[in-house]
Amino acid sequence: MRNIFKHSKWMEGYGPEADIVLSSRVRLARNFKDIPFPQVLSEQKLLDVADTVEHMVPELLSNNKIDTLEFILLDKLSALEKQILVEKHLISIQLAEGGKGKAVLLNNDESISIMVNEEDHLRIQCLLPALQLNEALRIANLVDDALESKLDYAFREPYGYLTSCPTNVGTGLRASVMMHLPGLVITNQVKKVLSALPRVGLTVRGLYGEGSEASGNLFQISNQITLGQSEEDIIYNLNSVCNKIIEQERSARKAMQAEWKIQLEDKVNRAYGLLTHAKVISSEEAIRLLSDLRLGITMNLINGVKTDQLNELLVAIQPASLQAHYEKSMSSFERDVKRGELIKKILIEK
Repeated sequence: MRNIFKHSKWMEGYGPEADIVLSSRVRLARNFKDIPFPQVLSEQKLLDVADTVEHMVPELLSNNKIDTLEFILLDKLSALEKQILVEKHLISIQLAEGGKGKAVLLNNDESISIMVNEEDHLRIQCLLPALQLNEALRIANLVDDALESKLDYAFREPYGYLTSCPTNVGTGLRASVMMHLPGLVITNQVKKVLSALPRVGLTVRGLYGEGSEASGNLFQISNQITLGQSEEDIIYNLNSVCNKIIEQERSARKAMQAEWKIQLEDKVNRAYGLLTHAKVISSEEAIRLLSDLRLGITMNLINGVKTDQLNELLVAIQPASLQAHYEKSMSSFERDVKRGELIKKILIEK
């Protein structure tokens, strides 16, 4: 197993609009021609698909100057190790719950992950820090082109790429941006802003995608439609909307700083004080306080803490990552105690 404590590329905390955007992700759904979707394949057929990918992809990608991919069969990992990959946003919950023939390929900095036999035979993902949708699409397409040069994909005119879920038919592209919007939340504008997104073909989810609730003022915004739009149109639309939201968030933060500067400084310093002194802290409370601290860093209300530390903590305080760090299974209360220890260590000692 690779080093599970290794930082993923998206955690770097640097790049365009990094004060508001944590990460950008592009994911392409692809299926093999003439092979049924994974849901109806036997275990042997799933293993055959995984075997094909294992033997073809490393060579293909090395020829296209992409760093080496590590092939990992999910049933070779412990439940804890699989959950850590979910917590790092490298695989889906659905893939982690799967059985024989489920696999993932990861590159060195974990900016590229290819899920094998999830909902589709292949789900090619590029995950980068900050607002970098165009670069994420470029890298995902590089991987996709390398694969398509050797594999026959399921593709039919005039629909495009055929996928297990009808909503992915077409480009098979899902793009998403993780945004931190405390200004819009505090000034009670977030509901109005985000409720308009479905009208432009976008949707809002929480930290862990579909089915998850927003927490820590983190909102994942992604496209809903893939059919009838080009990849470039989807990225342009999402980029345009995200830039508009960024403008509104910055405007809200500016207004808060003008009207409530003392209250904001108090909020940020209280968050830092609790995070560095609490003996027991739940993940929900930690995420809320980390949001306050992130706001303080980006508004220059506190020094000595960096956003990459907060991105690291966003993963490290999750149940599986926490238990892996301390190398033991823990009860909920024990995790709350160790979470406090780990937060203090990362914020103060690093």
